[in-house]
Amino acid sequence: MASSTATGLYEQSFDRDSCGFGLIANIDNQPSHWVLDTAIKALARLTHRGAVAADGKTGDGCGLLIGFPESFLRAVGADCSMQLAERFAAGCVFLSQDEDIATATRDAIEIAIEESGLLLAGWRVVPVDPSTCGEHALRTLPRIEQVFVNAPDGMQRATFNRSLFMARRRAEQRFFEIDPTAYVASLSSVTLSYKGMVMPEVLPQFYLDLQDERLATSVCLFHQRFSTNTLPAWRLAQPFRFLAHNGEINTISGNRNWALARAENFVSDKLEEVSELHPIISLTGSDSSSLDNMLEVMRAGGMDVLQAMRMLIPPAWHTVDTVDPDVRAFYEFWDCHLEPWDGPAGIVLTDGRYAACCLDRNGLRPARYVITRDRHITIASEIGVHDYENKDVVAKGRLGPGEMLAVDLRGGRLLHNDDINDILKARAPYKKWLKQGVRYLDSELVDRHMAAEPMVPETLKT
Repeated sequence: MASSTATGLYEQSFDRDSCGFGLIANIDNQPSHWVLDTAIKALARLTHRGAVAADGKTGDGCGLLIGFPESFLRAVGADCSMQLAERFAAGCVFLSQDEDIATATRDAIEIAIEESGLLLAGWRVVPVDPSTCGEHALRTLPRIEQVFVNAPDGMQRATFNRSLFMARRRAEQRFFEIDPTAYVASLSSVTLSYKGMVMPEVLPQFYLDLQDERLATSVCLFHQRFSTNTLPAWRLAQPFRFLAHNGEINTISGNRNWALARAENFVSDKLEEVSELHPIISLTGSDSSSLDNMLEVMRAGGMDVLQAMRMLIPPAWHTVDTVDPDVRAFYEFWDCHLEPWDGPAGIVLTDGRYAACCLDRNGLRPARYVITRDRHITIASEIGVHDYENKDVVAKGRLGPGEMLAVDLRGGRLLHNDDINDILKARAPYKKWLKQGVRYLDSELVDRHMAAEPMVPETLKT
């Protein structure tokens, strides 16, 4: 895989993208191949959102993030003679086409898995069709494999996923010496990634797994990337490990710097190895990838994605008089600990438990949703990404600035913005904590008359 290097005025820290995105989910968490197939068709209708290289076949990047397809993975794992435990995970890995480098990278991943207290089950070569790739995509085409990992007996899912997170981060630290272009697109027991630098309509021709009727999911994120000032790369295709993003994070430099400055203050009894995570987020790549890094650190520390995203991308609560005082206390408390990642930004995300969409407080990225009688919800950056009968629509609408809409897949219910706020405000006595721990400075002028004194022209001249 080729890497981009600084040339002229190009600076990786300013990488951004503007894209098309969406998700389809079954509210009752019933997996089906229909959800996957419909998401693929929806993705193809977002082709106009991305750029195309001169070869006519290389795109800026597109992809899918699906719920963990356990039955399918057990079947293909058995084909590879794997012994999969009751609880297992799978990850998508981009390796070098050089066999020696690829072997060293696999070894690094396997060592990290063992260091994290997990068990390697095996490797699977993901079946792909390179003929669907354009010339540029072929030059940088990685070797794409899936790694399977077993959880030790008795390990809970949350602990398992935190251990998988640490295993991946430990492996990534070794990649710098072995192959800086190596990339783990996903490693989880709740989601699985398929993405790359191909055109959306040929993604299922490139990844042959996507044509398999056994591959079923109850939720699917889809994303078509448009690189506003970035060179396309396989690793920068979205969705990332939790989210897909349309827009820009215009505060990205400050967000990255503050994340590094506060790294020592990230303390959690659920993630005691946090000191090993330096740097805590990526300082290169796109702004979207850094946001995804931050979300997964917070998630690994024990925070659910609803709270984490409301902390990272809060609404404009400061000057809105009608905000519930308890909701205001929630945002004010966390505002003391974490600055907003401001867009314009539209985000779709899933952690296997929730599937959600949120807009930042600027509200400059569209997100529209449709709910049908068969209990499926579609959220996308534009309407018409898939066909449905109007008579089957039970609800539709759009997200406003700072709003969030989520599906609780485990509970089988839709959570509107007020529902999410009600959940978050009830989790802790935020008003009490603010009263006990915050000292408010006087915002009034010390001497109003001095501020009102007219300026002397002679003084200004000197």
